[in-house]
Amino acid sequence: MQKFTQSATDPDFVQNPYPLYTRMRAAGDLVFWSDYDLICATSHKAVSTLLRDRRFGREVPADKRKPIPDHLAPFYAVEAHSMLELERPRHPRLRGLVMRAFTSRRIKELAPEIEALTHQLIDEFPRGGFDLLTAFAQKIPVVIICRLLGVPETMWRELLEWSNAMVMMYQAGRTREMEDKAVRATEEFVAFMKGYVDERRTTPADDLISALISAEESGEKLSTDELITTCILLLNAGHEATVHSIGNAVKTILERDTKVNFTPEGIEKLTEETLRIDPPLHMFTRWCYEEVEICGHVFQPGDEVALLLASANRDDNTWADGDRFDPTREILTNTSFGAGAHFCIGAPLARMELQIALPILFERCPNLALATQPNYADIYHFHGLKALPVTAT
Repeated sequence: MQKFTQSATDPDFVQNPYPLYTRMRAAGDLVFWSDYDLICATSHKAVSTLLRDRRFGREVPADKRKPIPDHLAPFYAVEAHSMLELERPRHPRLRGLVMRAFTSRRIKELAPEIEALTHQLIDEFPRGGFDLLTAFAQKIPVVIICRLLGVPETMWRELLEWSNAMVMMYQAGRTREMEDKAVRATEEFVAFMKGYVDERRTTPADDLISALISAEESGEKLSTDELITTCILLLNAGHEATVHSIGNAVKTILERDTKVNFTPEGIEKLTEETLRIDPPLHMFTRWCYEEVEICGHVFQPGDEVALLLASANRDDNTWADGDRFDPTREILTNTSFGAGAHFCIGAPLARMELQIALPILFERCPNLALATQPNYADIYHFHGLKALPVTAT
């Protein structure tokens, strides 16, 4: 197995990780990334297989769990109830209860609100140059998830700040300062959600929190801690990836100066191609629970493996000329939202936000252009822009 050395915080890598992924795929389905001390799945075949294989999962095996430092205890007290980090039997139970509340009907009902919000934000664009990330890409998903959960839209800035601080716990090269910010954000977020859950218990409404409370009281219960953690997870995951998806998509389209087709079929292809070519999440890890051979390598119980989602998305064996952006491609299953038991619950909402917001943006701002070259933030395993400076009329 070929070894690779590459710091995930190296400025050149942050701006363009794709050449490394190309070299890794050329070396095989599995390679060893020395900086992470991990075997990495590089190809679409290997990543897709590992995502779906139930002999691998997110929950850390008991003998691999490390003591939690005292200063991080509040953060991991919340993580302990996150379905993102759990396996059977807790994961399917939690996911099933959430899916009862997070229905396709509830998501589809948000379409008119997404459309109206998109127009409203464009109406508020300042004259001249501005940052499309803060004026547009950040606001759509966080406001919509506020409405879905039933929390006040006026809280969107606080929720955004809490979420940004918490997800930095998964960033390469995190510091003690980042950890302290994440813990403060966690404590403030939990305190807010406890108060809001208590309010919804006495005054239910047509929102996701009320639906989750109802599920909690119908036999297979969500504990209060599980309910709060689930709401935090839905907000964090529900907006973080979508912000990057919108920003990366607009950057991709503007840089390529590509004519795009905004018919229903055309926008569906465009959305999948932007998610494929520059996804918001590049690496996700799995633990092995029993001896199993994958792509010629025998994994042992307790082994951890990294799945390079962004590398899998550019595999030439699945997509012809995988590094080329082609919004007319026939849709094939990419790995941007994962697959298998942990497939992203919010994927339908994220796709709908993109499919509604992008056509309106480009139709109302036909002269939209990059003001300067945007730069990616140093937030690997995530992949999103620091800012998206544009001009528009």
